[in-house]
Amino acid sequence: FIYLSSQTELLEDRSYITQYFILCLAGDIWCWKSFSSLCQIAVTKQIRGTGTESPALAEDAQPTESEKEIYNQVNVVLKDAEGILEDLQSYRGAGHEIREAIQHPADEKLQEKAWGAVVPLVGKLKKFYEFSQRLEAALRGLLGALTSTPYSPTQHLEREQALAKQFAEILHFTLRFDELKMTNPAIQNDFSYYRRTLSRMRINNVPAEGENEVNNELANRMSLFYAEATPMLKTLSDATTKFVSENKNLPIENTTDCLSTMASVCRVMLETPEYRSRFTNEETVSFCLRVMVGVIILYDHVHPVGAFAKTSKIDMKGCIKVLKDQPPNSVEGLLNALRYTTKHLNDETTSKQIKSMLQ
Repeated sequence: FIYLSSQTELLEDRSYITQYFILCLAGDIWCWKSFSSLCQIAVTKQIRGTGTESPALAEDAQPTESEKEIYNQVNVVLKDAEGILEDLQSYRGAGHEIREAIQHPADEKLQEKAWGAVVPLVGKLKKFYEFSQRLEAALRGLLGALTSTPYSPTQHLEREQALAKQFAEILHFTLRFDELKMTNPAIQNDFSYYRRTLSRMRINNVPAEGENEVNNELANRMSLFYAEATPMLKTLSDATTKFVSENKNLPIENTTDCLSTMASVCRVMLETPEYRSRFTNEETVSFCLRVMVGVIILYDHVHPVGAFAKTSKIDMKGCIKVLKDQPPNSVEGLLNALRYTTKHLNDETTSKQIKSMLQ
């Protein structure tokens, strides 16, 4: 992404990028090795004969000595990512116990049973929240390494391919986490019950088991986190926006052009029968949809006027249409992400048609 964002010719020829990006996804897997190799082929063809050398994009990106410090720090975080997704996917909630306790408020045994069921679940929610903080720190470390002077984005990708790969892995995890969270209402129900019960226990001077693990201050922060439609992506967006604002000497055009290009690539692949027919696995379609929505949201947070303005380089009407052409149950969470996680949707510069499409 960082390399493509620095190549004006590639950005202008989006159909050319699409052909190569499709080849990466047609095998029904997201493969950094394939993407790196095909980018090298594409760039080599574009600049052949100009006397300019393309970056040597290694298929198996291993950290160089200069990368190892940041790489090792980020790798510690990424090693826990799959476990976080597994825990979230298996999260079933304490809905039955909570309903029983609410329906029989005078039954102390049911109250204790509900509390005993909720406390360990809140421990899991705390783990997810703390991982988001670790992910934010990892992202900021990567952004610092990949945008630092005196090297250009192209030089950074050539020199620090392993870090670029980690950035892609963080984005993939983020999209998947939020997809799972948005389809699990038990998370907010459990946490709301925990906070209400904890407050009642304090008023009645009843010792609250579990309060030491999640005190009131932490509970407030967790509540704000889980109130977001896409909490991990919101964390990522805020971290990226903060990084850009704190580093005003770094131009943001490379990043925004890359994000808009990726949104266009995903949209074209999904709406064009010739490309869509190459996907033999529906998970590939889901992946493209997640990436499309993810880059739109990042673009909307980072770009000064956002993704919905007429001057935006993202075809928002086309992207929304692609989402609405999918089975409703499979994309409602992604549509909600656009409704509630974007920054500029309700601006005056957003057309009434786009707002209506997201009603």
